[in-house]
Amino acid sequence: MEKTIVPSIIADSQRELNKRVIKVKDCSNWLQLDIMDGNFVKNKSLMFDFRLPKTKCKYEAHLMIKDPELWTKKNWKKISAIIFHIEACKNKEEVKYLIELIKNKKRKVGIALNPKTNIMKIKPFLTKIDMVLIMGVYPGKYGAEFLPFTLNKIAELRKLSPVIKIEIDGGISPKTISNASRAGADRFVSGSFLQESKNPSEAIKQLERIVR
Repeated sequence: MEKTIVPSIIADSQRELNKRVIKVKDCSNWLQLDIMDGNFVKNKSLMFDFRLPKTKCKYEAHLMIKDPELWTKKNWKKISAIIFHIEACKNKEEVKYLIELIKNKKRKVGIALNPKTNIMKIKPFLTKIDMVLIMGVYPGKYGAEFLPFTLNKIAELRKLSPVIKIEIDGGISPKTISNASRAGADRFVSGSFLQESKNPSEAIKQLERIVR
């Protein structure tokens, strides 16, 4: 299974968004936008009417917000994939509704889980979605330390589905990516490691060499 490094973007303003995208736009085919509303998580990011810089990259939106439906209806044209948190949904019917809403917009759909959410909560939906994002940190900011117990969730999910794309988000660096890859992840979201690097292209190559 192909291994993909996905740089993540947190931004409070259009200027910061442009700066962060420009820094990593030539390093990967995918960029992740971290959408945070200050309610689902403590911090805020990209909660303004942003414009995405033109790049060769596809964008995926990781919705760390309490109202993924509203955001999707307003912003779906800007991006290629939408990942919403199962913890933001009241029941299974709401999960099914969001999956169908995103699919009807011809976008890829993923479900994200916080570190302590049981993997079995998403089992009924695995055949209906394109990817699962497992948080390797408690969400909401750059630079959090990777939580080793989340590796067990990756392995458990891979047993449930040999084909689903598994994305691990948070704390990904040369020290952590190897174990995440061995556990079964094939997409690796990296924020602070890349944004703090003086040479993000070489930093991504370093991560790629480890997992390939």
